[in-house]
Amino acid sequence: MSEYIKIIFPDDTDREFAKRSTPSDIAEQISRKLSQQAIVAKFNDRMVDMNRPLDSDGRIVFYTADDPEGLDTYWHSTSHVMAHAIKKLFPEANFGFGPAIDHGFYYDVEVGRTLTPEDLEKIEKVMQEIIDSDKPFKRRVVTRDEAIELFSERNEKFKLEHIQTLEGELSVYGEGDFIDLCSGPHLVSTKQIKYFKLLNISGAYWKGDESNPMLQRIYGISFPKKSQLDDYLHKLEEARKRDHRRLGKELDLFSINETVGAGLILWHPNGALIRKLIEDFWKDEHLKAGYELVNTPHIARLNLWEVSGHLDFYSESMFKPNEMDNVQYQIKPMNCPFHLAIYKSRTRSYRELPIRWAELGTVYRYERSGVLHGLLRVRGFTQDDAHIFCRPDQLEDEILRCLNFNTYILKTFGFENYDVYLSTRPDNYVGTVENWDKATEALKSALEKLGLAYSIDPGEGVFYGPKIDIKIKDVLDRAWQCTTIQVDFNEPERFDITYRGQDGHDQRPIMVHRALMGSLERFFGVLIENYGGAFPVWLSPVQVILLPITDSHLEHAEILRERLVDSGIRVKLDDRSEKIGYKIRDAEMQKIPYMCIIGDKEIAEATISVRKRKEGDLGSFNVQDFIDRVTHEISTKQIT
Repeated sequence: MSEYIKIIFPDDTDREFAKRSTPSDIAEQISRKLSQQAIVAKFNDRMVDMNRPLDSDGRIVFYTADDPEGLDTYWHSTSHVMAHAIKKLFPEANFGFGPAIDHGFYYDVEVGRTLTPEDLEKIEKVMQEIIDSDKPFKRRVVTRDEAIELFSERNEKFKLEHIQTLEGELSVYGEGDFIDLCSGPHLVSTKQIKYFKLLNISGAYWKGDESNPMLQRIYGISFPKKSQLDDYLHKLEEARKRDHRRLGKELDLFSINETVGAGLILWHPNGALIRKLIEDFWKDEHLKAGYELVNTPHIARLNLWEVSGHLDFYSESMFKPNEMDNVQYQIKPMNCPFHLAIYKSRTRSYRELPIRWAELGTVYRYERSGVLHGLLRVRGFTQDDAHIFCRPDQLEDEILRCLNFNTYILKTFGFENYDVYLSTRPDNYVGTVENWDKATEALKSALEKLGLAYSIDPGEGVFYGPKIDIKIKDVLDRAWQCTTIQVDFNEPERFDITYRGQDGHDQRPIMVHRALMGSLERFFGVLIENYGGAFPVWLSPVQVILLPITDSHLEHAEILRERLVDSGIRVKLDDRSEKIGYKIRDAEMQKIPYMCIIGDKEIAEATISVRKRKEGDLGSFNVQDFIDRVTHEISTKQIT
């Protein structure tokens, strides 16, 4: 048996190393820089610790803390250290899950009392002691019985429950006297963790089930450089200032009332006006783009969801049906079955295709109370939905049209940076592999023709077809799930829809599901946070506020108000007997784009003194020149 293993590198070169060499050994022999920076490796498509002995030939890739894979390991390791510190402070602690997430990490824990911000400071202090101890992370493979014995000794009831659901090889990681059930990988040593911060505490049900015990979820973040941590904490503070729930209340946009129900939005006049502007723009642009508008009911017979397959694949997210006239009815979680019913209302010809139907359709889905979050996660929301019925030879062109249309719509609202994902067939799917492959290839081809960079999201397609997901980036570089374009061969078969082909025979159309904004509620929440509530002029509920200096200027201000209204500008007159400085500050707090000050000088010269939000004093304007400026910003939908 050979004493060497062959290691293949990303550039397809290879070298031999002694058997049981670790990734650290290999990195050190390649370059000193790599050995200093690499914190985790992927060996034969499996993530491994840098100190894992390798026994076979294989392909290796190294990752640093600048890579998502490296940061994931960095955060996962910090989560482990946090759990160790909690155990030192609270020996009775029971742990749930403690993964790395998109930004940082968390651990769910039961400690017998409510944790406080002061407790986080204590945990941080102990974490630093553990880090300074420079203890190595050690991995050990255990059998299921050994794992049960190990965590029974530690009275870890949640770990024991989780072990019962696991099969195959199990592993535990330890550093010092602390051991955790974990698949890894981890850093080589605690000392590699440099800068960290515990952020906040929230509640989380064990395994997300409301019938299970409530645990406390501690969130944290860590980085190898202090500048990275400082930058992250700055963005976090900026995100708090932009929180759409706080701004929604301050700007009187929307509310959620527990008397009405969790996850159900009440739109106030300011929010409803912005929503109208979004809806009007959406409808007008869809009509220009060759779509037809449809409207469908909020409920349907339960049988409709049996035919569509949603009862089999989506029932956990549906509200319970109700019986009327001895027939069960279901409040709708989706719009697509209704559009299929419209299609099936008469015979269709190949000449009619593609058919593009769009609807701002409100749907209702059961979301657990623990995941509800302002406008971003709700139980009733309006999808900017569309369904396209096309022939197979039209599919790729329709996907291209969707992508181009999507780019235009999002750009109008100020979003030009995206993360694009192509989601492929999940384990639980319907239809044939052949059709899935055709649909996936059509999506892939359209992305490549437009030169859109994308990542494969394996197994994340919906049960009826593959999809493109687009996550928009806001001003803080946060990604938000927005657009989805899904190809569906399945529902046309389930509903048995056809078109009369050129040869006179019935053919099966392909269906494309498409939402550009995702939902109006979520998109509106993202808009609030992206702009910090300071909407572009065209979207602002009040575009101009008139600020008379004294009551003697009110009559002139009212004449000016009427002139602005006649020009199509949304204007408010502040007629309160307050000092002008107070009125200006209040208008700034309301984030009104333009403030027009009216006093003796302005009346005498037939001008207005204009201030712009964030920019300050713009000077004196001829009234018509000011109207032209504002109406131009509105008509061109300027972002700044």
